[in-house]
Amino acid sequence: MTLEVVRIPVLSDNYIWLVHEPDSGETMVVDPAVADAPLAEAEKRGWKITQIWNTHWHPDHTGGNADIQAATGCHITGPEAEQERIPTLDTLVKEGDTVTLGNVIADVIDVPAHTAGHIAFHIPSENIVFVGDTLFAMGCGRLFEGTPEQMFDNMRKLEQLPEKTKVYCAHEYTQANGEYALVAEPDNLALKERMAEVMTLRERGEATVPTTIGLEKSTNPFMRSNSAAQLAERRTAKDNF
Repeated sequence: MTLEVVRIPVLSDNYIWLVHEPDSGETMVVDPAVADAPLAEAEKRGWKITQIWNTHWHPDHTGGNADIQAATGCHITGPEAEQERIPTLDTLVKEGDTVTLGNVIADVIDVPAHTAGHIAFHIPSENIVFVGDTLFAMGCGRLFEGTPEQMFDNMRKLEQLPEKTKVYCAHEYTQANGEYALVAEPDNLALKERMAEVMTLRERGEATVPTTIGLEKSTNPFMRSNSAAQLAERRTAKDNF
């Protein structure tokens, strides 16, 4: 692996990802909810933040943009479809576009549903995907601005990535997601085993992400839904769980 990826927990359950490409010296922040924490972590490591990548417009993913840019002069890339809601964007991207961090290239994937213009950044050479609030460990994002059909299509896109792909989502929701997943799929042995591991990690105060595409294919009730209708039914049940 070329990239160094650092998890920064902020707010009640958010994760900011600080990503360093050592060959070029470039450092990027994914979805900075706040500015102080990633700026401090970068300074501690002797890194200078040169870029921000936003997956969607929600304030707990973009709230640090302006202050980080003011402090570093960094370049901000985000979804073309949400440019009016993210006024700090310098470069607008959509599916089919690529973004570079030093020598590393990321493919942009459109994954609307949680928000209308949500995107993900897939880095094939590193087997990494930054998914924002679309895919979680054993969960998916709430359908605030989109449809079950869109989220079902998102799951189909993401499950096509190599199973070893590491999935960097933006929240520590795994335990709560798993508790619902056990209700949705009570006979899933892989899910039961995973939840035992998750409970142990959380009891120690440890993070449960990143996850992997392979793990989600075997334990995520939303990725495993056999139709948009089943995903919709499960999403509604989870919302009221």
